[in-house]
Amino acid sequence: MTIKRALISVSDKTGLLEFAKGLDALGVEIVSTSGTAKFLKNAGLKVRDLSELTGFPEILDGRVKTLHPKVHGAILFKRDDEAHCAVVREMGIEPLDMLVVNLYPFRETAAKAKESFAPEVIENIDIGGPSMLRSAAKNFKDVAVICRPRDYAAVLEEMQKSGGGLSYETRQKLCVEAFTHTAEYDAAISEEFKKGLGQKFPQSKIVVLHKTQDLRYGENPHQAAALYSQKDGFAFEQLHGKELSYNNILDAFGTWDAVSDFTQPACVIFKHVTPCGVGTGETLTEAFTRAWACDPLSAYGGIIALNRPMEKNIAQAISKIFIEAVCAPFYDEESLAVLKQKKNIRILRRALPVSGGFWFKSVGDEVLVQEPDRTLLQAGKWDCVTKRRPTAEEDRALRFAWAAAKHVKSNAIILTSENASVGIGAGQMSRVDSVKMAGQKFGDYLKDNEKPQILALGSDAFFPFRDGIDEAAKLGVSAIVQPGGSVKDAEAVAAADEHGIAMIFTGLRHFRH
Repeated sequence: MTIKRALISVSDKTGLLEFAKGLDALGVEIVSTSGTAKFLKNAGLKVRDLSELTGFPEILDGRVKTLHPKVHGAILFKRDDEAHCAVVREMGIEPLDMLVVNLYPFRETAAKAKESFAPEVIENIDIGGPSMLRSAAKNFKDVAVICRPRDYAAVLEEMQKSGGGLSYETRQKLCVEAFTHTAEYDAAISEEFKKGLGQKFPQSKIVVLHKTQDLRYGENPHQAAALYSQKDGFAFEQLHGKELSYNNILDAFGTWDAVSDFTQPACVIFKHVTPCGVGTGETLTEAFTRAWACDPLSAYGGIIALNRPMEKNIAQAISKIFIEAVCAPFYDEESLAVLKQKKNIRILRRALPVSGGFWFKSVGDEVLVQEPDRTLLQAGKWDCVTKRRPTAEEDRALRFAWAAAKHVKSNAIILTSENASVGIGAGQMSRVDSVKMAGQKFGDYLKDNEKPQILALGSDAFFPFRDGIDEAAKLGVSAIVQPGGSVKDAEAVAAADEHGIAMIFTGLRHFRH
């Protein structure tokens, strides 16, 4: 199929001039609408106004300009159907072989507007553009449709090599791009207006995902996988190292989410989607040292996240150990040079916090949708429920433990000093077993480190029985923070009083499954 006439009508003019010049050089007649026609004419291109083709002017401030039989007839008629061709000749319809259209900037306008149904948002709902795209995509056998500037170069190159034509396979691919483009556009409008109506969880929810990269495999080598995002591009910028795996990405996200909860310089180390070390300090070096000391055996092959720019001395320490990946908001040249000496380590940069939008989790064919867990404390809910109140040092340790426990897999128990985890129990079916696991890790910690002056315990959910409190007392825990809410809270409080443990109820649970 040879392209003889193209209709161009775009809002995003990125790369358009070079593309239009290429079409003109191939002898393609260019027909265009108001703003696009003016843009191309000002660049010296010969352009025919669409009103010449339709014999009808644009009306209603441009709301109606392409919704015309001579436009859609020119796109939709079947070139190999004699009856169609006869109608086109009889009506004086001039064929259009190519449609170059992208749509009004609805998303960008809505993002800046004060409310979803603002007049400027309504005016940026494109009507004619999607109609033309769908017409051309439906008739891809005879018409080439281009809606994304990123396709201009490849289309022009193929036309130049073939003497002005495009293959059936290329037109098929462009057809899919067009239907995808209009589907995403309609989804954006639908979701914006649902938001405007205050529908947090509407009856239907449209989620558009963009593939950012193929993965070597999923959780296991026999599972195919790819990474998709609700936004264009991957949230992490990879500066060096091997290709990220499915499991690397899960750990990188979790580690970054955790370290972002701390305002002090902080380091979090993840292994298998749960922390194995958390530390804060006056300096980032202190934070890293404390996090690593918690459980260096488990940290082997893990992922490290820092909430401050990477420092050279930390990079040097990391270069001596086996770590899958490191995440930080910035790396200077010296730190990068040190880390890059390790050929395979993945160096990730992420300056933005984890999204505050809805989080999705698939359960087979169904999807759970929830708000992210962004609340650490509820106003007025740091309640001491025991006879002994925590000291100032214990209070600091409890607040650290509470922030860290939020990111440990349930059932979650974390033992901490004022600024470091010293034992973590995660993912056990009973809470008392998580306490015992944390205690075992604490015992390992003490083989190489001094006993902390304060030993606090954080629990992501309530203690259903007093056995967890009793087990904590055996470890030397002097203060506990937990949500409360069990029918046996009184037994837990009594146990804490018996052991002289100060205990805080937060009224807030942090399950993480």
